[in-house]
Amino acid sequence: MLIRIDTGSAAPLAEQVAAAVRRALADGALHPGDRLPAAREVARLLQINVHTVLRGYQQLREEGLIDLRRGRGAVVIAVPAQARLREAAIQLVAAAREAGLSESRAVALLRDCWAEES
Repeated sequence: MLIRIDTGSAAPLAEQVAAAVRRALADGALHPGDRLPAAREVARLLQINVHTVLRGYQQLREEGLIDLRRGRGAVVIAVPAQARLREAAIQLVAAAREAGLSESRAVALLRDCWAEES
């Protein structure tokens, strides 16, 4: 699995690490049971701090996408559909912010769409 970051991006590096894993899940490159590269190795290859990688991995753990255990590493546990949906939600939030929508307006728009499709 290839994790890429853009040092010129406004997005925090840890979020970029997490986003790369989410994309790999969404694209089907990662599956439940797959191990993520060791945080030290990712940090070395990307030339960033290991704690930055661990923050990205911790974010994925909090989202329920990976299991992170000391000595065992990071293992994918989520189904790809969850990862695809989360990635789409992140893109929706970014688009809503770019359009100047408030959180409540964006949620209302989502509810309207949900109701239309029901």
